[in-house]
Amino acid sequence: MSRRCELTGKGVQVGHLVSHSNRKTKCRFLPNLCNVTLQSDALNKRVRLRVTAHALRSVEHRGGLDAFLVKAREIELSQTAKLLKREIEKKLAETAPAAA
Repeated sequence: MSRRCELTGKGVQVGHLVSHSNRKTKCRFLPNLCNVTLQSDALNKRVRLRVTAHALRSVEHRGGLDAFLVKAREIELSQTAKLLKREIEKKLAETAPAAA
């Protein structure tokens, strides 16, 4: 399983740990990944995803999983999230004409 956020695409970064004497040792900086269950209001079901703590804050800020996925670019999303986004957009398109 890759160390990559399923919603934002954030992954492992590489850099240096720099000592007081300015020696540099190569280091991997891992993302803060959490296994979470998020609720989709449009689909009326729960979805298990592996996302970063930063992505969780972004989901809350945008108003839930559905709003986050509608605004998200498909390049950043994982395969699971892409399928979920398409399902949500399809469901929202079905309900929109009925309300109008």
